[in-house]
Amino acid sequence: MIEPAHQRLSISAQCRLLLISRSSYYYVPVPETEETLVLMRMIDAAFMDMPWYGSRQMVRHLRRLGHEVGRRRVRRLMAKMGLSPIYQRPRTSDPHPQHRIYPYLLRRLAIERPNHVWCADVTYIPMRRGFLYLVAVMDWATRKVLAWRLSNTMDAGFCVAALEEALVRFGRPEIFNTDEGSQFTSFAFNSVLRDADVRISMDGRGRWMDNVFIERLWRSLKYECVYLHAFETGSELRAGLVRWITYYNTQRPHSNLAGQTPAEAYRWIDASDHGGHAPHDLMTRTAA
Repeated sequence: MIEPAHQRLSISAQCRLLLISRSSYYYVPVPETEETLVLMRMIDAAFMDMPWYGSRQMVRHLRRLGHEVGRRRVRRLMAKMGLSPIYQRPRTSDPHPQHRIYPYLLRRLAIERPNHVWCADVTYIPMRRGFLYLVAVMDWATRKVLAWRLSNTMDAGFCVAALEEALVRFGRPEIFNTDEGSQFTSFAFNSVLRDADVRISMDGRGRWMDNVFIERLWRSLKYECVYLHAFETGSELRAGLVRWITYYNTQRPHSNLAGQTPAEAYRWIDASDHGGHAPHDLMTRTAA
């Protein structure tokens, strides 16, 4: 994907065009065996249907399917994939012990307009010969995917890049909600939000429903795109995600958006609520 000797585009510019972080380009992961990749795909598919499965239950599930695996191995793979059962914690990854954890701000909050609350999450994306991680920034009220990035590591860089793109393209939300994963508690990520004067909210322990809308996005994306195609390369995966996320935003109606697509709901504007000056690409409230 990246051409180090490209005459006109630097490596940084190519990474931006491909929607991957620069650190991901330089990172050389240790590949998993084909057998392990098969197990990881099976764990991911099972977790989509049974997100309360911990390593013990996942081992039982895999053994019933004929795979003789131990709990230690399954626990390692689930950690690598960022999977934690909902009854323990909703986080994609553990928080860094030196990172600040912010309070949860959405309790009993009516979220009925775009750019009131955004959320973000990271998920594992299997491919035929490997895997990548995907981060998405979503508008809570309209379910629109505002920005996304792929990476082969779970560092904060690709999450920061997605956040910065969303802020540039769509303005800023009042509140940004995430889990307590180390990518989102990092100084790099939260300094972008503080500089934009955005209030930071983080899911509490055991509150797996706090980010439920983006969890539903992951389920739809995997069943309607990723599992069906078994992409060979990162370039193929990125192209497939571009097609599916465009379809999701612009063609896939939602019942709780009165049959509108996320893009239609996000664009609907009532200028009177803004003194006759409607903000770019925003609406003031969703249809009932």
